[in-house]
Amino acid sequence: MRGIVLAGGSGTRLHPITQAVSKQLLPVYDKPMVYYPLSVLMLAGIREILIISTPADLPNFQRLFGDGAQFGIRLEYAEQAEPNGLAEAFVIGADFIGDQDVALVLGDNIFHGQGFAKVLQQHAASLDGCVLFGYPVKDPERYGVGEVDAQGNLISIEEKPALPKSNKAITGLYFYDNQVVEIARGLEPSARGELEITDVNMVYLKQGNAKLVDLGRGFAWLDTGTHDSMLEAGQYVQVLEHRQGIRIACLEEIALRMGFIDADACHALGEKLAKSGYGQYVMEVARSSGATA
Repeated sequence: MRGIVLAGGSGTRLHPITQAVSKQLLPVYDKPMVYYPLSVLMLAGIREILIISTPADLPNFQRLFGDGAQFGIRLEYAEQAEPNGLAEAFVIGADFIGDQDVALVLGDNIFHGQGFAKVLQQHAASLDGCVLFGYPVKDPERYGVGEVDAQGNLISIEEKPALPKSNKAITGLYFYDNQVVEIARGLEPSARGELEITDVNMVYLKQGNAKLVDLGRGFAWLDTGTHDSMLEAGQYVQVLEHRQGIRIACLEEIALRMGFIDADACHALGEKLAKSGYGQYVMEVARSSGATA
C-alpha cells in the first residue's frame, strides 16, 4: 500500500495566519501539523508516501522532510495548483500509486488512540474495496455521515445531512484498492467545482465494497481547520504528553518502533534537535532501545 498526505488548500478559515504559510506547517503544540497525518501512514506500515500541496508551499515541505530517508521511508511531492477536491489526489498521484492500494489522509486531521497501529495494519492487510473510518460526533449534520446495519455493514453515506441517520462522521482517513484511480478519473466535478471524495465512496458503496470502521471510544479525532479547533488540538496533545511523558506523532520514535530505522539512527536524529525537549525525548527513546551513543 502507498500513502498520500493531502496538504493543499489555502486555509482561508485560519486567515490571517495562513496568508504566508501552509496550514499544515503551523504548530500543533510541539510539532508541525503535518507530522500527525504522516505518523498515521507510518503506523499503518506504509513507507512510500506522496505529499500533495500548493506550488507555493511545496518547497517548505521538502525543506522539512527531504526525501524521508532519515525516517526509513520514501517521500515524493506533487502539486495541486487549485483546490479542486480531495478526490483529485488520486488523479495527481496516479503514477505514484501505480498498481498498488492507497491510503489517503488529510493534512489537518489528527488521530490518536490505544492500539491504533494494529487497527490500521489489520485493515491495510485485508483491504477489499474501500475502508472508511467513522467517529461519533454530537453534530453529525456538519460532516459526511455513514450509516451501518446491525451487522456493521455500511449501507448509506450522506454529506452534511439535515437529518442524519447516525452520529458517525466519516473522518479524513481513507483506504482504497487500486480501482480508486479510475474511479477518480471518471468523476464529474460537483456543483462547487470539485472532485468529491463522497462520490468516490458512493461508487464503492454501490459495489458493496465499502466498510466503515468505528473508531469510537478511546480514540481521538481532531480536525484543525479553525483557530479554536487548532488551539484545542494543541491543548489535547500538551495534556497527554505532559501526563504520560510520551510524544504523540513523534516520527523518529515511530520509525524506530516500526523497524524502519535502528536505535543509533534514531539517536542521531534526536541529536540534531538536542536543544529542544522534543530532541531530548528522541535521544532518550533511542537510548532505551539500545542506542550506543
